[in-house]
Amino acid sequence: MGKIISLVNQKGGVGKTTTSINLSASLAVLGKRVLLIDLDPQGNTTTGVGINKGEIEKSIYDVLIGECSIQEATIKTKYKNLFVLPATLNLAGLEAEFFEKSRTINGFKKGEQLKNCLADVKDSYDFIIIDCPPSLGVITTNALTASNSVIIPVQCEFFALEGITQLLKTIMLAQKSLNPTLDIEGVLLTMLDSRTNLGFEVVEDIRRFFKEKVYNTIIPRLVRLTEAPSHGEPIIAYDPKSRGSEAYLNLAKEVIERNGQ
Repeated sequence: MGKIISLVNQKGGVGKTTTSINLSASLAVLGKRVLLIDLDPQGNTTTGVGINKGEIEKSIYDVLIGECSIQEATIKTKYKNLFVLPATLNLAGLEAEFFEKSRTINGFKKGEQLKNCLADVKDSYDFIIIDCPPSLGVITTNALTASNSVIIPVQCEFFALEGITQLLKTIMLAQKSLNPTLDIEGVLLTMLDSRTNLGFEVVEDIRRFFKEKVYNTIIPRLVRLTEAPSHGEPIIAYDPKSRGSEAYLNLAKEVIERNGQ
């Protein structure tokens, strides 16, 4: 059975999309069959693995509203073992559509649609990685309900812990009312600037707060990591010998090890 992991943080710019792309690609390089789901209407994960949004016929939006199956919308990327369920701007209207359906269709549960869709394919993959939008609305609720666990990317900056309390409350609420087995897979420190003491102070704060949940791997702040998505490539393809590539491979190994695979 595939492990379903959501990357969640309502703060933008913490490395969710970068990590979704590069963790998925690294897991694939290590021989794992991976489905990467883009749940952000901006669709940056989709373009970040080389998919032209203008050529997308079916997306995660069409799957969630019941217009097509998950298999019909899934695209095989040019990278071995890596598949993507793309997003388009249509996804931005999902919350209003689900609200209307929950009001007019008896028994419609707006937080469980992704879970229902994934039931048919979760055994076909070793890992299903979900990139969530920077919000805690119905799209993220769907991801939390469908997932076995979450990875929380936290940027190594002064306000790193700001908003984490609200995020943890949301996760606990999802555990209580929607998904009692949901777990925190791990906390990932991102964008560490090794030239400043502040970054390392934040690392210590996060490790004290989350203890053993924090991954040993820390993602450095690197120009090459920010360049890679604009070329439609994960870092392991764009610059395989870079520190960024090494970091995400190490993270993938930690994820595999924690899941006993």
